[in-house]
Amino acid sequence: MISLEFDLIWIPIVKVIFAMFLGGLMGLERELADKPAGLRTHMLVAGSSSLLVVLGDIMITNYGGSSLGGVIRADPIRIMEAIITGISFLGAGTIIFRNRDETVEGLTTAASILFSAAIGIAVALQQYLLASFLTVIAIVILLGLGYIEGFVQWLRKQLYG
Repeated sequence: MISLEFDLIWIPIVKVIFAMFLGGLMGLERELADKPAGLRTHMLVAGSSSLLVVLGDIMITNYGGSSLGGVIRADPIRIMEAIITGISFLGAGTIIFRNRDETVEGLTTAASILFSAAIGIAVALQQYLLASFLTVIAIVILLGLGYIEGFVQWLRKQLYG
């Protein structure tokens, strides 16, 4: 019985903490780049996404065999849809259109917030290697492609004035 309680309490906690760690790695890059959503935001997005998926699993486990079993159905896609909808509103808040300059800012930060949520979902689904590998890829994209974009902008100015 103690083992069962341990699994029900500590495994979800470890999943959420791991998701927050991976989200924090992406958030650290955004923080260093002085973007509107940084370390804390990415950590909380990844952690909350993981927590919501874990809670869905716990709900099905706890109520699937009860008299509510016929009412409660497992549909992980709905949980993911709800997470994506909520995170999209958060990401939209980071996007700014500057009409004077005709520029849009914050798209990469909004995308990284959404990606952080996906990482949290992957961790909750026990896809630890996938989540870890894709976190590294996201950080490489956020760090490395920024330099390439800078070069492209410099080249555009050189070629087109």
